[in-house]
Formats: sequence, C-alpha cells, structure tokens
Amino acid sequence: MNYNLKFNLKNITVLACAVLALTGCTNLDEKVLDEVLVSDGGSNAPGALAAAYSRLGEGTFVDNGGMFAMQEYTTDIALLPTRGSDWGDGGKWRAMHEFSWTSTSPVVSSNWSNLTDGITRSLTAIKAIDESEIADKDLLLAEAKGLLAFYTYQVLDLFGQAPYRDPMDTNAPIQILYAETAIDDLILQVEALLPNLASLGEQSTHNGRFTREAAYAMLAEMYLNRAVYKDRYNAGSGFNFNETAVGGNGTDMDKVIYYSNQIINSGKFQLATNFFDNFSINNSGGSELIFVVVQKIDNIHNGDNDMGYMCVARNQRPSPSNRGTNGSCTTPEFFNSWEGNHDDPRFSRKYQYGDGTWFMNDGTTASVPASDIVPNSDNLPWFHFNSGLLYGQQYGPKLTSGGGFEMTNDGRIKVSQLFMEKSAGTAMVFTPELDFDNPSQAVLAQDQINRGVRIFKFEYDPEGGNGASKVDIPLYRLGYIYLMRAEASLRKGETAAALADINMLRTSRTREALYGSTPGAAISSIDADTFHKEWGFEMYWEMHRRPEMIRFGKFDLPYTAKPATEPYKRVFPIPQATIDVTKEITQNMGY
Repeated sequence: MNYNLKFNLKNITVLACAVLALTGCTNLDEKVLDEVLVSDGGSNAPGALAAAYSRLGEGTFVDNGGMFAMQEYTTDIALLPTRGSDWGDGGKWRAMHEFSWTSTSPVVSSNWSNLTDGITRSLTAIKAIDESEIADKDLLLAEAKGLLAFYTYQVLDLFGQAPYRDPMDTNAPIQILYAETAIDDLILQVEALLPNLASLGEQSTHNGRFTREAAYAMLAEMYLNRAVYKDRYNAGSGFNFNETAVGGNGTDMDKVIYYSNQIINSGKFQLATNFFDNFSINNSGGSELIFVVVQKIDNIHNGDNDMGYMCVARNQRPSPSNRGTNGSCTTPEFFNSWEGNHDDPRFSRKYQYGDGTWFMNDGTTASVPASDIVPNSDNLPWFHFNSGLLYGQQYGPKLTSGGGFEMTNDGRIKVSQLFMEKSAGTAMVFTPELDFDNPSQAVLAQDQINRGVRIFKFEYDPEGGNGASKVDIPLYRLGYIYLMRAEASLRKGETAAALADINMLRTSRTREALYGSTPGAAISSIDADTFHKEWGFEMYWEMHRRPEMIRFGKFDLPYTAKPATEPYKRVFPIPQATIDVTKEITQNMGY
C-alpha cells in the first residue's frame, strides 16, 4: 500500500501536540532539549511522517516570520520597515534587517523552535516507521531520515549547532552537533539514503515528498556551503571552496557539479519559459519544482502565502474580499542592481486577460474584463496584478460603498489610480528610494508608507481570506540547481561553464507576448560581482539569499538600514530560553 502523504493531514494537529518538541509545548522548568522521545509502537507511522512533513509549512517555510525573515530580511533583497502605525511590533521586524537581534528576539526564538520541532517530529517518525510493519517501509524510513537531515541542516546553517538524539534509544543522551564537523556526517548520511529514496514520480511520489532528486539538491547545497561552515568566522570571507570532498573523491565544487548534473541531466525538469509560472496559484507539479511545501485552501490549514501577501498594499485587491497588508519591500541596492536589465523576463511581467486586454499598470488601461471569477466564491470577479518588481504609481480596482469593485457601464472592472489605505492623501507610488528620516532605522512616517519597491514574485490568492494560499512554495527548483552548478564552475576557474549556465537561465525565460515573447539576453562575461547580481535576478524572495551573500563576502557590508557587521553575525544566537534550561548547549560566539 502506498500512502499519499500530500493529503494525509487529518491527524496532524492531534499528533503534533503529542510529539515531544525540542522547544515549545513544554514547561520551561524542564530540560527542553532533554525530553524523552516516545513511540506508539509504529501504529501511526504514516501520521508521524505526515507530521514531520507538515512542519515545513505551519509557518516555517511559508510565513513572513519564518525562514523568510531569517534568510531574506537579513539581506539586501528584503526588509519589513515600520510603516506609520503598522509593523512596529516592538521592533522585531526591523531587528532582522538592522542586525540588532539578540538571544531573546522573538523571530530568532520562533525559528529555532520550529526547526528543532521538525527535528523531533522526524526522529519520532523514524522510530515509528522502524517499529512498524508498514508497506514501503524502507522508502518511508528513508524519507523520514531525509527530513531529519533537512531540518538539521537548516539549524546548522542558521545557528551553527543543532540538537540530536538517537531515536531508537529512549535513554540516549542529548547530543549537540556543530556545523564545522557535523556537515561531513550529514553529507554521508544523505548519500547513504539515495538507494532507498524513490526518484520523483516513482512509487507514487510527488514533489512534496523527499525524493532522490531532493536529496541531490540538498547534497549540492551542503557541498556549496561546506567551506563556510568549516571557517564561519573568517574575517576576510576567504573560504576554501576547493577543499577535498568528504570521502576524498574530488573537491567540494566537483561534488556540487556532480549532484547538480544528476538533476539537470535527468530529463525530469525543464526551465519554465514564463519565469513566474514557478510561483503561481497553479504551480503544483511545475516543471522546475523539485521539492516544495505543498499548500491547499481547505478546512484543514488553508495554506499561507506571506511571500505574496506581505508586499501587496492594503488597497491592492485581487478580489473584493481580499487585500494585501503593505509590509515588505526590497532595498534600493537590490532594485538598482537591475539597472540595464529591466527587459529581463524575470524583472516583471504584465498580465493579459482572456479577451486580449493587457493590464499595463501605467494609467493607460481603463478597465479589464470581469470574466475571470475567483474560485470557490459567489461569482466574485478576479483582478490580476502584474508580476515581478512593482515601482512607481500603482493602478487597480477600487471598492464601492457596497463592498464590490467599481464597474464600468458595460460591466468591466474599472481601473483607477490607487492611494494608500491608511494615508488617503498619499498616492500609491512605490519609490525605489526608502529615505528613512534616520538612515540607521527602518521607520517610515504615516505619509511615507508608500515607499519601497514591492516584490510580486509569488502570486497573491484572491480566495480563502487574506494570506491563505494554494501556491506550493519551492524549497528546491531547477533554476537554483543551475545557479549552484554555475557557482561551483566559477569557483573552479571554469568561467566558460559558469557563463553557459547563467545564460541558460537568462535566455530560457521569455517575455510576454506583448513584447514578442522574446527571450532574455545573454551576457558576454562573468566574474564574482556579476555572478552575485545574476544570483539575485534568479533567486530573489526564495529564502536562499543570506548563505549566498556570506559565500561572496557581501553579508557583512553595510546597505540600507543595515550597518557593517562583524563575522559572528553570520550565525544567530541560541535562544536564551534554551540556554537557561539546557546544560548541554552553549551560546554562540559574540552573543
């Protein structure tokens, strides 16, 4: 019997409360990291594995305050400023971009809790499956171990150390794994799983499962970052990327290329010509998607798409019942890095309705048809915003006093100049400049809440309530694999190979039919700075920027509302609540 883990969620809530978490749902008087794992004798092995998968969602990789805050708000790509009366929240969002976080910062603490809970759920699933007589036991056990490695890797990346306990020994002591040594063991563990993992599409697997291709992607990523973990506090960012690989067969970069090739040459994936198809409401099973967080809008969890919701302004409405929240934006530095590349298909894309109408978002589109209907609604019209980086004056539908869209006499959705909801006299002009009154603090006055270029990379759902989503969130996709292979080639001095991969990404994407469906333009040369920009063009808003900036020596540098920082900030502090109750763990350097 094969279990469809994509939808096996009925018992997750109950099971998750029963699973003993490394942090959270415990009394702080207890040793939070020294809980004893329990098992039901294997009777609920599928539910235990489903609970481990569920932790990928539940805020971790889908929420503004989850991994997005750790991996994007700490970079030149994203920030969440205080906007007048909104997003103050005790400064917790600003702290991530201003690098003023501490061991008691709520965003840091919640992500430690979520990820270590993922470790615990995975350990629980391993024990439950091992003690069961379930069909496909070897496959499901390999998936559970793959998830354990995935969560452990994320903790090592962010915090430099991670907890572990032997799931088969209830008396085993807690162990603390340290990134500089644990990364080698983790690589060997994932490599050992490969024979028992299914290739994507085999044994009823889909891209929401940890397949062999997900393992290949993770191995490439671990080898790409291995040198950083072994020398995390290197003051000059002079990491030895060409160190001999684990096991002595080639170098780290050789391994990145090898594992990337397993995916690229498999024939299972193709680069999407419409770049934004990867992030659309209908992206399930997309041609680039290797490993994703599967999301639905239903009565169980309703998904979460903060990657879309957070940038959309409150008066930008895809349906009369849904709106954005006017939160996140990008920095002037990242926007300016696109200079000369605004015709790149990944920069922006205009939407065309079924009757041929293009929404130009420049004041020339007076109306759009109301023929697109919001799914699962009472015939509500669906307004489609453009994709990519949105700047300048914004246009869209306004609401009538009755709560519906303003319509034209011939029944179309009227398009108007938009103004900010909480500053009615402020035109919705998304300015590339942020120009904070105090340059060191990301704080905007009420009449400044329009500032910042917005990222509409992920489509914003018009149904299910603000922020609910059925967009699958990519953890690994093909574009990322090409970038990892290109970076490895560049670090080996093989610039021709690196350039070929970068140009594959650039020219495989095409512009909309309005511009003749032309492909992106190739570039003629590549170096480290050019590559850094190209990485941003492909991967912005996808929770991979922080490690890339560390590898390229950019993370410690100052940029908007972020000061120059010391190397110890390349890892986050262990939450003080954990330090207080767990003798086995010590605080990271500098905190």
